[in-house]
Amino acid sequence: MLSGSIEEEASALQTAIKQGVFSSSTLQRFSAMDVGNESGSLNLGGTKGLNPAVKTAQEFYTRRGISNPVVIVLRMERQENSQQFNPDNGAELTPPRQFNLMFKTYVGPVESEENVAYLRPETAQAIFAQFKTVLEVSRQKVPFGIAQIGKAFRNEINPRNFTFRSREFEQMELEFFIRPDEAVEAIAARVASAAEIGNRKSEIGNSDWGWEAWHKYWVEQRIDWYESIGLPRASLEEYWQKKEELAHYARATVDILYKFPFGTQELEGIAARSDFDLSQHQHFSGKTMGVFDDELKAAWMKLDEAKQKELWQRYHDARLKYLTQTGVPSEEAATQAREDAGGLAQGNYVPHVIEPSAGVDRLILALICHAYSEDQAPDEKGKLETRVVMRFHPRIAPVKAAVFPLLKNRPELVQKARQVRDLLRPHLTVFYDEAGAIGRRYRRQDEAGTPFGVTIDFDTLGEKGPELKDTVTLRERDSMKQERVKIGDLLPLLLEKVR
Repeated sequence: MLSGSIEEEASALQTAIKQGVFSSSTLQRFSAMDVGNESGSLNLGGTKGLNPAVKTAQEFYTRRGISNPVVIVLRMERQENSQQFNPDNGAELTPPRQFNLMFKTYVGPVESEENVAYLRPETAQAIFAQFKTVLEVSRQKVPFGIAQIGKAFRNEINPRNFTFRSREFEQMELEFFIRPDEAVEAIAARVASAAEIGNRKSEIGNSDWGWEAWHKYWVEQRIDWYESIGLPRASLEEYWQKKEELAHYARATVDILYKFPFGTQELEGIAARSDFDLSQHQHFSGKTMGVFDDELKAAWMKLDEAKQKELWQRYHDARLKYLTQTGVPSEEAATQAREDAGGLAQGNYVPHVIEPSAGVDRLILALICHAYSEDQAPDEKGKLETRVVMRFHPRIAPVKAAVFPLLKNRPELVQKARQVRDLLRPHLTVFYDEAGAIGRRYRRQDEAGTPFGVTIDFDTLGEKGPELKDTVTLRERDSMKQERVKIGDLLPLLLEKVR
């Protein structure tokens, strides 16, 4: 314990702190304070002689960049099996408080408990809530998927890292519904392993695919999609979550990461979520989320009794595990699991889900980071200058083509350029620019990421011969190469390059 004049010095801090960490240079007036030595004497030279709690705190703050940290101890007492202190640094924790990670609001003009509503923390809820409606109206059969993109809102405790932890963000999710493995085995007499699907990954109707095969399929499909919009595989990483990192309902989760200039960060997670989501909606809404599979019913009747019993037992055990984990009383869970397993024999089951879920904002940031480039290019006088280029893949470039008349003070060039613009505009996003030197206009479009520039010049008008009449100069952004193209061939050529 502190004593004498040291206690008097410490009392000046007690209204503001219980424990504090300062650099030794800030402790001029507290130079005689106890910093945790068993003897009560000051020790700023190291950790020798310090009690373990103070040593732990000093090491913690040293690792976080505070040089020569000094822990001011206002009292010392032994604590065992306490949750009142941070185990990493020994700091006293504040009393626990309830955090609400969803934004609360009221539907209607009256603020009352019956009008309470919450902004959605992800886009998937509506997909699950409307699953049966979509199934019936669209006349789909499992396997099939429902995709959605939109705003999500999370009341983050500590928003930070730009778009990576914000309270409002754009999210795109796909819920792909599949048969449980027991149904797959009953129909196909086997369940294909993930290693087997390499040569069949484009065949979406494989009846022997279980959840592992479908999960691998969607991991590959999502990486292929990122490549198709300009993020090469070398810029991406796959992180397969360890068993202890998985959510309680997940069988497997793969995070797709992008190597940003400031570090590798997650773009998307692809989770095998079993039948948890639909089962939860079914449990709390009281409405069935199961489907009837006529193929399963027909196949089940052809199984021998031993196989029926095996598949019944496996499905029963899986459902019982889910029901028990979600807090259903054991007797009720056992009854419900038997009913669900009996339903399997009649062709009924709750579909399982593979869920790719991606953040749109962070994807846009990845595309911008990957596209940004600087190189050297000659100006109008042939002098090299730095050129800033956004090398967006044409498929995702905001503007696909820019149209330029060589000179804006020649009406015949302007008229022809506008005709070309109007030809392209119904099919492509086109930008028309007639202001400034043609080289500067090229540079402006390079900075905007426009992949193609179309210039209407005097050759287009046929002034240098009829062989070049009604042709334009097509410039490619990245290589800056130019070629003559007939106006009649321009649209199909650009559509092919963009797609």
